[in-house]
Amino acid sequence: MVKIRLQRIGSKHKAKYRVVVAEKTNKRSGKTLDTVGFYDPTTDPAVLDLKSEILEKWIKNGAKPTIPVSHLIRRYERFGKLSG
Repeated sequence: MVKIRLQRIGSKHKAKYRVVVAEKTNKRSGKTLDTVGFYDPTTDPAVLDLKSEILEKWIKNGAKPTIPVSHLIRRYERFGKLSG
């Protein structure tokens, strides 16, 4: 099963995340199929940069977003901050 999930990057106490498409059984920092965006919760306000057309393509092909990713998508769609 293919999942859309967060992949942690950055140093200790300065977490940043890539929003990636990966096989469910792969490790968190393992092989990914595609990079869909970037999330930086340490800035004020938090930065979420998503490629909406790529995200929609993967969702149409059956990829399921994890709970944290679905919350991010919902919150930032509401404010119209999706890049594309």
